[in-house]
Amino acid sequence: MSEPETQTVEKEETAARSGHAPMWKVLFHDDDHTPMDFVTAVLMRFFGHSPEVAHEIMMTVHRRGIGLAGVYPLELAELKQGQVISSARPHYPLRVTIEPS
Repeated sequence: MSEPETQTVEKEETAARSGHAPMWKVLFHDDDHTPMDFVTAVLMRFFGHSPEVAHEIMMTVHRRGIGLAGVYPLELAELKQGQVISSARPHYPLRVTIEPS
Protein backbone atom coordinates (compact mmCIF):
# COMPACT_ATOMS: atom_id res chain seq x y z
CA MET A 1 0.00 0.00 0.00
CA SER A 2 1.34 3.48 -0.86
CA GLU A 3 1.95 6.08 1.85
CA PRO A 4 -1.18 8.19 1.06
CA GLU A 5 -3.32 5.03 1.07
CA THR A 6 -1.80 3.98 4.39
CA GLN A 7 -2.53 7.41 5.88
CA THR A 8 -6.13 7.28 4.63
CA VAL A 9 -6.67 3.82 6.13
CA GLU A 10 -5.11 4.95 9.42
CA LYS A 11 -7.40 8.02 9.55
CA GLU A 12 -10.45 5.90 8.78
CA GLU A 13 -9.50 3.38 11.48
CA THR A 14 -8.94 6.21 13.99
CA ALA A 15 -12.30 7.75 13.08
CA ALA A 16 -14.02 4.38 13.41
CA ARG A 17 -12.52 3.85 16.86
CA SER A 18 -13.49 7.36 17.98
CA GLY A 19 -17.05 6.94 16.70
CA HIS A 20 -16.69 9.88 14.28
CA ALA A 21 -16.99 9.63 10.52
CA PRO A 22 -13.83 10.52 8.61
CA MET A 23 -13.93 14.03 7.21
CA TRP A 24 -13.39 15.03 3.57
CA LYS A 25 -12.17 18.27 2.01
CA VAL A 26 -14.20 19.82 -0.82
CA LEU A 27 -11.75 21.54 -3.16
CA PHE A 28 -12.40 23.98 -6.01
CA HIS A 29 -9.93 24.07 -8.92
CA ASP A 30 -9.17 27.08 -11.08
CA ASP A 31 -9.94 27.15 -14.79
CA ASP A 32 -9.91 29.80 -17.51
CA HIS A 33 -13.65 29.74 -18.21
CA THR A 34 -15.70 29.77 -14.99
CA PRO A 35 -16.45 33.37 -13.93
CA MET A 36 -15.28 34.46 -10.49
CA ASP A 37 -18.79 35.71 -9.67
CA PHE A 38 -20.20 32.24 -10.35
CA VAL A 39 -17.66 30.59 -8.04
CA THR A 40 -18.44 33.12 -5.31
CA ALA A 41 -22.18 32.52 -5.75
CA VAL A 42 -21.96 28.72 -5.45
CA LEU A 43 -19.73 29.03 -2.39
CA MET A 44 -22.46 31.11 -0.76
CA ARG A 45 -25.36 28.98 -2.02
CA PHE A 46 -24.09 25.46 -1.36
CA PHE A 47 -21.58 26.05 1.44
CA GLY A 48 -23.30 28.84 3.35
CA HIS A 49 -20.30 31.16 3.23
CA SER A 50 -20.77 34.89 3.68
CA PRO A 51 -20.03 37.05 0.61
CA GLU A 52 -16.69 38.07 2.15
CA VAL A 53 -15.57 34.52 2.92
CA ALA A 54 -16.79 33.23 -0.46
CA HIS A 55 -14.85 35.99 -2.22
CA GLU A 56 -11.72 35.15 -0.22
CA ILE A 57 -11.97 31.43 -1.13
CA MET A 58 -12.59 32.31 -4.78
CA MET A 59 -9.48 34.53 -4.81
CA THR A 60 -7.43 31.69 -3.27
CA VAL A 61 -8.64 29.40 -6.06
CA HIS A 62 -7.75 32.06 -8.63
CA ARG A 63 -4.28 32.79 -7.21
CA ARG A 64 -3.18 29.30 -6.11
CA GLY A 65 -5.16 27.11 -8.49
CA ILE A 66 -7.05 25.37 -5.69
CA GLY A 67 -9.08 26.38 -2.66
CA LEU A 68 -10.84 24.70 0.25
CA ALA A 69 -14.61 25.21 0.31
CA GLY A 70 -15.18 23.14 3.45
CA VAL A 71 -14.63 19.88 5.32
CA TYR A 72 -17.52 17.44 5.76
CA PRO A 73 -18.40 13.77 6.31
CA LEU A 74 -18.12 11.84 3.05
CA GLU A 75 -21.81 11.78 2.10
CA LEU A 76 -22.20 15.52 2.63
CA ALA A 77 -18.95 16.27 0.78
CA GLU A 78 -20.16 14.17 -2.17
CA LEU A 79 -23.54 15.92 -2.10
CA LYS A 80 -21.99 19.39 -2.14
CA GLN A 81 -19.58 18.36 -4.91
CA GLY A 82 -22.49 17.07 -7.00
CA GLN A 83 -24.58 20.19 -6.38
CA VAL A 84 -21.81 22.49 -7.54
CA ILE A 85 -20.93 20.42 -10.59
CA SER A 86 -24.60 20.08 -11.59
CA SER A 87 -25.05 23.81 -11.22
CA ALA A 88 -21.94 24.61 -13.25
CA ARG A 89 -21.98 21.90 -15.91
CA PRO A 90 -24.47 23.38 -18.35
CA HIS A 91 -22.30 26.49 -18.67
CA TYR A 92 -18.84 26.08 -17.12
CA PRO A 93 -16.13 23.43 -16.68
CA LEU A 94 -15.76 24.12 -12.92
CA ARG A 95 -13.93 21.20 -11.29
CA VAL A 96 -14.63 20.28 -7.67
CA THR A 97 -12.93 17.33 -6.02
CA ILE A 98 -12.99 15.73 -2.60
CA GLU A 99 -10.14 14.17 -0.65
CA PRO A 100 -9.69 12.83 2.86
CA SER A 101 -9.01 15.49 5.45
